[in-house]
Amino acid sequence: MDEAVYAERGLFVCFEGGEGAGKSTQSRLLRDWLTARGETVLLTFEPGDTPVGKELRRIVLDPATGDLSDRTEALLYAADKAEHVDHVVLPALARGEVVITDRYVDSTLAYQGAGRTLAVPEVEAVARWATGDLRPHLTVVLDLAPEAGLGRFDERDRIEGQSLEFHQRVRQGFLDLAAADPDHYVVLDARAPIDDLAAAIQARIEPLLERA
Repeated sequence: MDEAVYAERGLFVCFEGGEGAGKSTQSRLLRDWLTARGETVLLTFEPGDTPVGKELRRIVLDPATGDLSDRTEALLYAADKAEHVDHVVLPALARGEVVITDRYVDSTLAYQGAGRTLAVPEVEAVARWATGDLRPHLTVVLDLAPEAGLGRFDERDRIEGQSLEFHQRVRQGFLDLAAADPDHYVVLDARAPIDDLAAAIQARIEPLLERA
C-alpha cells in the first residue's frame, strides 16, 4: 500500500460514525461557521455525490437490491469513492477550499470490513487504491451506541436494516481507526448537546485553518 497522501492545498475534513450520530447536522454547522469566517467551503457526502455515485448509492442502499456479495458491496462503495475523489474532492482541494465530507474511506473499513467481517487490510487496500490514498487532515468520529442511533429512524435503508451486532462491530471499527492515528482524529460523544459538539469541532479545526 502506498504512503498516506495529505493534500498540500486546501483542508480536508471528514465526519464519520454510525447511524443517527448527527454527522450531517455537524457537517452543516461546520460549513456555516467556516463560511462566516470567510472560508470557501465545499460540503459533500458519500455515497452518491456524483452522477455515477448516485446510481451506486441507489444499488447499495435500496432494500429492493436484496443480498449482495459482501465483496461486491465493498467494490461498489470503492467505485463511488474513486468518482468522488477524482471529480469532487481533489478539484476543490486544488482550488484551496475546505472540503467537508459526510463519510469517506473509514466508513468502508468499518461497515464492509468490520461490519461484514471481511479482512480489513484487504478492504483497505481496495479503498485506498480507489482514492489514491488521499487522507483527511482531520476525521471527526461522532460516537453513539447503535441502540440509540438506529432508534432515530422510522424506516431503514439496506445498511441501517442490518443486525444490531453488525452495527456494534461498525462502531468498534471506527473507534479502532481513531485510536490508531490520534493526530488525525477526534472522537466525540454524539449524545452531547449539538452546540457543545459544534464548539469542540471548531476548536479542533481552527489550528488547521492556517494551512488551508
